[in-house]
Amino acid sequence: MATPTALTADEAAARLGEFTVVDVRSPGEYAGGHLPGAHNVPLDRLDEAAVALTAAAARRPLLLVCASGNRSATGCDRLASLGVEAAGLEGGTGAWTAAGHPVERERQGRTVWPMDRQVRFAAGSLVAAGFVAGRFWRPAHWLSAAIGGGLVFSGVTGHCGMAIALAKLPHNNRPAEGAVSFEETLIRLAA
Repeated sequence: MATPTALTADEAAARLGEFTVVDVRSPGEYAGGHLPGAHNVPLDRLDEAAVALTAAAARRPLLLVCASGNRSATGCDRLASLGVEAAGLEGGTGAWTAAGHPVERERQGRTVWPMDRQVRFAAGSLVAAGFVAGRFWRPAHWLSAAIGGGLVFSGVTGHCGMAIALAKLPHNNRPAEGAVSFEETLIRLAA
């Protein structure tokens, strides 16, 4: 059976055993809850994992997952440019849990906020700071304008520079205690 480019949560759940599931979120987000059996390969490390993902895709189809479906769609496009076919999960883990499907969680004290929440918090804080600072130094209003422009760009293109920057922060890249390392994930995918 051919693999479509995107599957709904129910379609993916019905066929989950057919796929190698790859979660492209940051390790912190992944630890907060992921599809059963998913491997964590952050979007910004897909190129590093290309050989292992190619080997995994030769055995069974890949299903890429993120929080909302945007990063997994980007990952599918990136892998396609490398000659690796992959499907994405429409609506990401949000749609998966909303449909009542189970998630696995890593053992850790605190979970990292989902990336969309981190972006809303950072953008709102910067806009508020620009507004307040602009009361005392008028050019500071440009900070609010720049953040607003970035959010519009993100809405139009589906690519969020702030999310890319936030994903690189240490709290998003700290794997949960006892979690599988990136290197071990590559070995498992290639085997």
